[in-house]
Amino acid sequence: MSARLGILLSGSGSTYANLVDAIAAGRLPAQIAVVVASKADVGGVERARAYGHPLVVASDAAAVSTALLDHHCEVVAMCGWLKFYDPPAALRGRVVNIHPSLLPDFGGKGMYGIHVHRAVIAAGARESGCTAHLVTGDYDSGPHLGQQRVPVLPDDTPERLQARVQDAERALYPEVLGRLIASLS
Repeated sequence: MSARLGILLSGSGSTYANLVDAIAAGRLPAQIAVVVASKADVGGVERARAYGHPLVVASDAAAVSTALLDHHCEVVAMCGWLKFYDPPAALRGRVVNIHPSLLPDFGGKGMYGIHVHRAVIAAGARESGCTAHLVTGDYDSGPHLGQQRVPVLPDDTPERLQARVQDAERALYPEVLGRLIASLS
């Protein structure tokens, strides 16, 4: 089964690009139905135009849901989406986020990007990683679909740790989305 995949992004679109590559390589059985960007002036918008994917700029939950449902999305991938989003009933259990920590640690409002890696190092954690989870009504609280662990090295900077966690995200996210898609058939 190939699913119609909606993409939510607020930044450069590097996670979105990774999913496009996974689809092209046959590792993710999906087609991009629509890209929803929270702002018009982000790199992900340019990527969507370059790929030729349908694009909607919307930041309020109602407009986001309308765009996803109008494009018949079966699964939705948050790719650096920085707005609160509680999926409507039609998409519950089908919206996935990738978070740059081993949830429940270092999750919640304001915990995204480099902020997470700074907090991990400041806490003296020996391990970090990423978590793919279903999106529910609270930040980073939905059921976990997969995690990948990454060691925190003694000389790590937030930027070095972030790079290794992003490598883990690039491997985990298409795998988890593929499993979810297979479970829907």
